[in-house]
Amino acid sequence: MEKTFRFKLISAHILTIVLWASAFPGIRAALTTYSPAHLSLLRLLVGSVVLLIVAVILRIRLPEMKDIPVIFLLGFLGFSVYQVALNYGEQTISAGVASLLVSTTPIFTAFLALAFFRERFGFQGWMGALISFIGVACISLGGATESFSFDRGIVIILVASLSESIYFVFQQSYLKKYGFVAFTMYTIWAGTLFMLLFTPGLGLAIMQAPIDTTMVVVYLGIFPTVIPYFTLAYITSRTGASEATSSLYLTPAFAFMIAWIWLDELPTSFAIIGGVLTLLGVFVSNIKSRDPVQDGIQVITDQPHSQ
Repeated sequence: MEKTFRFKLISAHILTIVLWASAFPGIRAALTTYSPAHLSLLRLLVGSVVLLIVAVILRIRLPEMKDIPVIFLLGFLGFSVYQVALNYGEQTISAGVASLLVSTTPIFTAFLALAFFRERFGFQGWMGALISFIGVACISLGGATESFSFDRGIVIILVASLSESIYFVFQQSYLKKYGFVAFTMYTIWAGTLFMLLFTPGLGLAIMQAPIDTTMVVVYLGIFPTVIPYFTLAYITSRTGASEATSSLYLTPAFAFMIAWIWLDELPTSFAIIGGVLTLLGVFVSNIKSRDPVQDGIQVITDQPHSQ
C-alpha cells in the first residue's frame, strides 16, 4: 500500500514538472505562427472550455458576488498579463532561459509579502535574493549569445514573473475560502475574459496556421494550463504545500532538456551559470525556518508557477 502511494506521488510530481516545463518550448514553437496575444487567447480559451466541463462534472460552486472584482483582478494579473508578457518575452528569449527567469517568482513574492503584509524576509531570504539577482544579471548579459548583450525580452519575462507574484500574494484568503482547484478555475476564466479583447483576427490566424502549430496551442491549453493544477492539488492534499512545490525547482532543467530535443536550443555558458545561481538563490531564500513569521512567508512562496 505504501509503495503504491509513493508511486502515485512520484508520478504526480513527474507529470507536473514535465508538463509545466514543456510549456516554455511549446510557446516558442507556437510563436512561429501565432502572435503573442492570439497565442494567449487561444490557449486560455481551450483551457477554459476544458475547465468548464470539469467544473460541471465536479459541481464547482460559483464564487460570491463580493469576491468577483478581486477574482477578475487576480485573473488579469496571474493569467492575462503573465501569459502575454511571457509570450512576448519568448519571441527573443530561449525556452530554457525563460523558465529560469520565471523561477524568480518566489523572490518577488517574498518581497511583496514584506511590503504589503510586513512579513519579515530574514537573512536567508536577503541572501537568496542577492544570489538570484546575480544569476539574472548573468543571464541578462549573455542569455542569447556567448557575447555580452542585453535583450528586452528578459525584462518582459521578469514583468510576467512580477505579475504572477502579485497573483500569488493576494490569493491566500481566497484559496482558503474556495479551495485551490476552484479558485484557479475562477481566475483562469477571468483572465480569458480579458483576453477576448484580442479576438479580432484570431479566426484568420487559426485558418492560416499549420495544423501542427495549432495543435501545439491546444496542447498548451489542456496540458500545461489545466492538468498540473489537479496533480498539484492531489500532492498537496496528501503531503502539504511545501513538499508539493519543492520539486518545481527542477522545471528549468526539464525545460532546457525538452527545448534541446524539440527545438534544438542549446543553453549558452552565461545561461547555465546564471541559471545555477538563480535557482540557488531561490532555494536559499526558501529554506524552511523554525521562525513562525518566516514560515508564513514559506506558505506564500510555496506556490506553483502558472505556465
